[in-house]
Amino acid sequence: MSTEVLDRFGAAQAPAHAHSHDEAHDHAHHHDTSENTVFGFWLYLMSDCIVFACLFAAFAVLRGEVAGGPSGKELFELNYVLGETFILLFSSITYGFAMISLQNRSKGRVLVWLAITFLLGAAFMYMEINEFHHLIAEGAGPNRSAFLSSFFTLVGTHGLHVASGMVWMLVLMWQVSKKGLTPVMSKRLNCLSLFWHFLDIVWIGVFTVVYLMGAM
Repeated sequence: MSTEVLDRFGAAQAPAHAHSHDEAHDHAHHHDTSENTVFGFWLYLMSDCIVFACLFAAFAVLRGEVAGGPSGKELFELNYVLGETFILLFSSITYGFAMISLQNRSKGRVLVWLAITFLLGAAFMYMEINEFHHLIAEGAGPNRSAFLSSFFTLVGTHGLHVASGMVWMLVLMWQVSKKGLTPVMSKRLNCLSLFWHFLDIVWIGVFTVVYLMGAM
């Protein structure tokens, strides 16, 4: 009789044990997938670093090739560019607040801070496009000299990255509003955080090498 009771007890425990084993396996699989995604994104950022390093090198070589046209000292308005810089750096701070809200599991605050970050990014893009328009209207377009070609390529490439980050941000805001702060969404928000802060670092290099040194 005792043997029959033990057999029944074992049969009852087996499904529960199997269920807990499956849950542990799923959790480990999700953890591995998340780590692989972040690692892959770091590889992408490293490749992007190489792209920007090449653009910076090209600009450094061509900065003096003005072909009788205007130089950076004649074209650049440091106060205007400084305003762009503060806007972009402040957007990095507001994204940091979004990540703090993510850790606190506050969906509403995450969306609010992401919206503020998006608006700051839009203000930065508006100022950059306005600067490009002003330069081209003055006859200092990318076809005027090798210096201006390298300038528009470097700064424009950074601007395209900011624009793509803003599109990504809009998509994530929509997904968070629909799905909530799931582990998958947290992973995506973390990847965008890396991307956005990376763009801030690149812009500091642009401001220093292109604008500040060019205006001196």
